[in-house]
Amino acid sequence: MSASILLCIMFLFAFQEDSFKKKREELVEQHIMQRGIKDQAVIRSMKNVKRHLFVPENNVSNAYADRPLPIGYGQTISQPFIVAYMTEVINPKPEYKVLEIGTGSGYQAAVLAEIVKEVYTIEIIPELGNAAAARLKKLGYNNINVKVSDGYFGWKEHGPYDAIIVTAAAEFIPPPLIEQLKEGGKIVIPIGSPFMNQTLMLIEKKGKKITTKSLMPVVFVPFTRKKE
Repeated sequence: MSASILLCIMFLFAFQEDSFKKKREELVEQHIMQRGIKDQAVIRSMKNVKRHLFVPENNVSNAYADRPLPIGYGQTISQPFIVAYMTEVINPKPEYKVLEIGTGSGYQAAVLAEIVKEVYTIEIIPELGNAAAARLKKLGYNNINVKVSDGYFGWKEHGPYDAIIVTAAAEFIPPPLIEQLKEGGKIVIPIGSPFMNQTLMLIEKKGKKITTKSLMPVVFVPFTRKKE
């Protein structure tokens, strides 16, 4: 390859990256900050994580639209505002260890990993989980651990967790997740029937008392279980 062709490719790549960065900043400013997200760590993370690397190639042009996008196997990458909102709700701190149920393409895990110390994320679909693990490793996220398994049971050996984020709609809160939550910890999870009315819920663990709070109506893909 000649030096001139190489320079041309490098220029086009830099131009494309600048374009993506501009779109990412516009997304955060117009659809996330203006809708009330105030946590500066969350805002920085949303600006840093390159969503176009977490969507299929045929949908890269829509990567910075504020909406969910299909990623295959009947799953989606969540709407950026919802990712930011769920992240802010758990009040993430640098020392936190967070469990995510529903890795998908790895976008939510990457947003968390920019803020917290450790992320443990579970995906039940092997093709998605393995691809996400490879993608996150390639991007240098050494504080993310991916497991292909049934998220209903959590990841007990690494608990308890400061917070748990569930990115699929469940009929009820899986008891193992409550057990693996630290004292004072938070779970954010969509509760409701698949593709019907769902409510994003905040659960807090205070001693033997579990408190719940309805946050907003949402639509998520169903919480998938391992078939017996």
